[in-house]
Amino acid sequence: MNAFQLLGIALAPGVAIMLYIYLKDKHEREPLSLLLASFLYGVFSTLITLFISVPLEFLVALRKDDLLHEFYDAFFKVALVEEFSKFLFVRFLLYPNKNFNEPFDGIVYAVMVSMGFATLENVMYVFQYGFETGILRMFTAVPAHATFGVMMGYFLGKAKFEHRMGAYYSFIALLAATIFHGAYDYFWFIQRVTGVWAGIWIGAVVSLLIGLLLSRNAIKLHQQASPFISRKPKATSHEIDS
Repeated sequence: MNAFQLLGIALAPGVAIMLYIYLKDKHEREPLSLLLASFLYGVFSTLITLFISVPLEFLVALRKDDLLHEFYDAFFKVALVEEFSKFLFVRFLLYPNKNFNEPFDGIVYAVMVSMGFATLENVMYVFQYGFETGILRMFTAVPAHATFGVMMGYFLGKAKFEHRMGAYYSFIALLAATIFHGAYDYFWFIQRVTGVWAGIWIGAVVSLLIGLLLSRNAIKLHQQASPFISRKPKATSHEIDS
């Protein structure tokens, strides 16, 4: 398989998810230029992840290959660092933008940033490990990153438009994304310790399915909360009589 085919496989899931979220933004869609910028922010967030992760290798020393170490790896070294890196761009660059003018925009921008991160990561994995890895990640890791983005974006949407609770919901946005990300990764990571493959991947898939279900509900709730929903005007007395 040549490089162009591998690149296509690596890019496909991220592009499909971004298109899906864009089409779900039914009432007041975001400028394409800002969506592209959001995707690039996600790509750049990988640099922040590296900047934070490398020192952690030296500052925190845990015994390798035990469940505690895998918990730390999954929830702190990977999930918290990656979600914090993405959160910085969504909360401090996109959140103040005038185009962020309805709750659903939190989901849109957070998913776009997440897909920038996940797509770059996917390209690296696919070119390193090949076609089979690309197919597996198409249905696991990339959609998982999308659900983390939806969780983060849902609460950032609430933070923006429930002003008294802004700081609280911003914190919950980062926490929710981190917890779902950490749980998903932990099931994959502990396979390295337990050596049990079948039971472990089922746990990861279940956590992904829960994330997808919650994401679907979050999307519906913020769609319904849009101030741009066109409401049918009340009938006049003349219309009623006729």
